[in-house]
Amino acid sequence: MIKQHLFLITLSLSLFMCKTDLTTEMEVWEYPQTAKVNHVDKYHGVEVEDPYRWLEDDRSEETEAWVEAQNKVTFGFLDKIGFRSELKDRLESLMDYERISAPFKEGDFEYYSKNDGLQNHSVIYRYPVGKSEEQAEVFLDPNSFSEDATIALRGMNFTQDGKLCAYMITEGGSDWRKVIVIDAVSKDIIEDTLTNVKFSGISWLGNEGFYYSSYDVPEKGQLSGKTQYHKLYFHKLGADQKTDELIFGGEKQPNRYIGGFVTEDQNYLVISAAQNTSGNQLYVMRLNDPKRTLIQLGDDYMQNCDYVENEGDRFLLSTNIDAPNYRVVEVNLNNPSQDTWKDVIPESENVLRAGSGGGKLFGNYLVDAKTAIKQFDLQGKLERNIELPDVGSAFGFGAKRDDKELYYTFTSFTYPSTIFKYVIASGQSTLYKKSEVDFDPADYETKQIFYKSKDGTKVPMFIVMKKGIQLNGKNPTYLYAYGGFNVSLTPGFSPMRIAWLENGGVYAQPNLRGGGEYGEKWHLAGTKMNKQNVFDDFIAAGEYLIKEGYTSSDYLAIAGGSNGGLLVGATMTQRPDLAKVALPAVGVMDMLRYHTFTAGAGWSADYGTAEDSPEMFEYLRKYSPVHALKPGTAYPATMVTTADHDDRVVPAHSFKFAAKLQECHDGPNPVMIRIQTKAGHGSVSTEQQIALTADMYAFAWATMGVEPALGRKVAD
Repeated sequence: MIKQHLFLITLSLSLFMCKTDLTTEMEVWEYPQTAKVNHVDKYHGVEVEDPYRWLEDDRSEETEAWVEAQNKVTFGFLDKIGFRSELKDRLESLMDYERISAPFKEGDFEYYSKNDGLQNHSVIYRYPVGKSEEQAEVFLDPNSFSEDATIALRGMNFTQDGKLCAYMITEGGSDWRKVIVIDAVSKDIIEDTLTNVKFSGISWLGNEGFYYSSYDVPEKGQLSGKTQYHKLYFHKLGADQKTDELIFGGEKQPNRYIGGFVTEDQNYLVISAAQNTSGNQLYVMRLNDPKRTLIQLGDDYMQNCDYVENEGDRFLLSTNIDAPNYRVVEVNLNNPSQDTWKDVIPESENVLRAGSGGGKLFGNYLVDAKTAIKQFDLQGKLERNIELPDVGSAFGFGAKRDDKELYYTFTSFTYPSTIFKYVIASGQSTLYKKSEVDFDPADYETKQIFYKSKDGTKVPMFIVMKKGIQLNGKNPTYLYAYGGFNVSLTPGFSPMRIAWLENGGVYAQPNLRGGGEYGEKWHLAGTKMNKQNVFDDFIAAGEYLIKEGYTSSDYLAIAGGSNGGLLVGATMTQRPDLAKVALPAVGVMDMLRYHTFTAGAGWSADYGTAEDSPEMFEYLRKYSPVHALKPGTAYPATMVTTADHDDRVVPAHSFKFAAKLQECHDGPNPVMIRIQTKAGHGSVSTEQQIALTADMYAFAWATMGVEPALGRKVAD
């Protein structure tokens, strides 16, 4: 491997955002030597070299040494950025505000979570029903789970009487969980901890036990071994986990993702079985049926069918079967054939997500990626349009059947998450909790524009910036997107994003094809052999921002995580001239092998696999970031980010991409990788989140040659 050099520019000491002096002192850095080992795979008769295959063994001494060497270079670079410490301080001040969740009733107590500001994990509090927060006590404090804050709470569920609670923890950010069961009144642990639980909820059946899901532990190990057959178990309280009853799944019913829960009336077990991350089969079992007959409601693995509510044998389902934008249908368990289904809430021009509470249905509609809420009775009669405080995103319209009120959260790019109390009978909303963040939302504005992609498709994009900003092409712009798996990116508040905006930056968020913003047609337009549409949409977003003067290539950063990391990797290899900075996070970078790791095979409905056909193989290889890198090319300043405990998109994707990028890159821009330890597919703690964001922003600004003011007075 040819030694590559990067030049670290010592930033000038100007006290306002400006182009730094590029003639200042430079240091020469050498990337670590990455060994190339001869390895060849054959796909449909075509040989493909994979010289960095050895980096897939993320527990080997050789890989460990490589990680240490790469981090030494990366953090050596970051440590030289003069404003990085100040930036971290500013991010801490932005995060340092009280964050409280909506309360929820379980038995004799009201529960809620609260973070005082910079706590690594939110604490679960409770107070007796009828009392107030002044009488609250700590119920669970995840900050006490470990000294280094790398063990976190990941969900909890109570019995209907509120006397028992099962909660899940993650260690080091892994998707594998442990389940701990406690007496909710005394808070004492009452049985041995369940281990090796993955992609699971917890649903109690009375007080006798609960349903949960998991896989057999793969032979290659939990962090990278393939997980293929999901299983739904019933755990009887007090029994050894080894004796837990298999309810559904395994090799006889091979599905990659299985979930099960008991309906609120405790009469039915609802089971969802999926081969991919979207689409599922749906089953219902009457719990008083000694034969345990499974009644199949949805049978199409490529369509979605989800439980919303039931009145005895009358089930209400949300589905996109014969309705790409979704509808709510009524199904009778005694005659569940699809030709008997009746519309309760018909499909409309806007995508529908449905919930229930207090004997009502709530339709959460996406209108050009913005929320509109409608309330219906259980027969589908519209009762009211619920007025929201602004244009943005609302969620939380769900409650128990007998509840008289619920709490929902509203947010937008410059509207911190705010909780409202909603009276179901009257439709009255009142402010419950407002976040107090250290910024003035009146200083900022949000636009939604529509631009044309390469094939003429209109794509929406939100643009957020300070009011009065000059469109002179010199504004550092953070272009972030996802574009896959039917996921919708809607307006949402990030306190740390304010640090980018208040220093003259622009934030842009396009809603690319592959997402769910316009229903299943929009999703499918960005899958398999339509995947290039997603990259074209993203490239066109960057070109629009440049054309309209928001920024220029010298001041544009492209960013995304997971499938969005793939998006950035594909974009920077197809258009290395588009942006100055690329920030691919936990990305899917090897499109020929992604399905061989952990749960990756479940992504095949979106991506296809190299084994599907010669045409699919060639299509994947063409845009696969690891394979699309070309020697002698000047790529953007790139900081790949990943984590050593990421067992969803294994770090080998990022390792191989970074090694190949350093081999191929020919230019002055730094190309490096930041590898977080004791973290997974997302940061575990507040401290890790702040450190990662500070490093990403600092890297972007420094390589653009920009120094932020960070609250200092602007020089005359």
